[in-house]
Amino acid sequence: MASYRQPCVHCGEFIDRSARLCPRCGRRSPFGFFCPTCLHPVEKGSVVCAGCGRPLYTLCPACGAGTFVEEQCEACGASLMRPCPNPRCGQPQFFENQKCTACGKKLHTGRP
Repeated sequence: MASYRQPCVHCGEFIDRSARLCPRCGRRSPFGFFCPTCLHPVEKGSVVCAGCGRPLYTLCPACGAGTFVEEQCEACGASLMRPCPNPRCGQPQFFENQKCTACGKKLHTGRP
């Protein structure tokens, strides 16, 4: 069966459409960007999420530069994710999220 490949939006590597992460750059959303709060698809350059109204640009906790809400800071490359404290979940969550998008557990506020 033919497998269609699509480029990763982060690094350009052509990967299978069924991939959940890019094997080249390791990003978890290789085919698009999603709001870190409601997981609604968003486009880079948009100011707010159309799904929940969350601002899509924030200040990096590591360097203080403005960055799009994705897995890494655009300026310094620091991770903007932290693991969910639920031992059964552990899914990476955006550092500003108040609750886990996977299991719903309340997250501690603070730096990643």
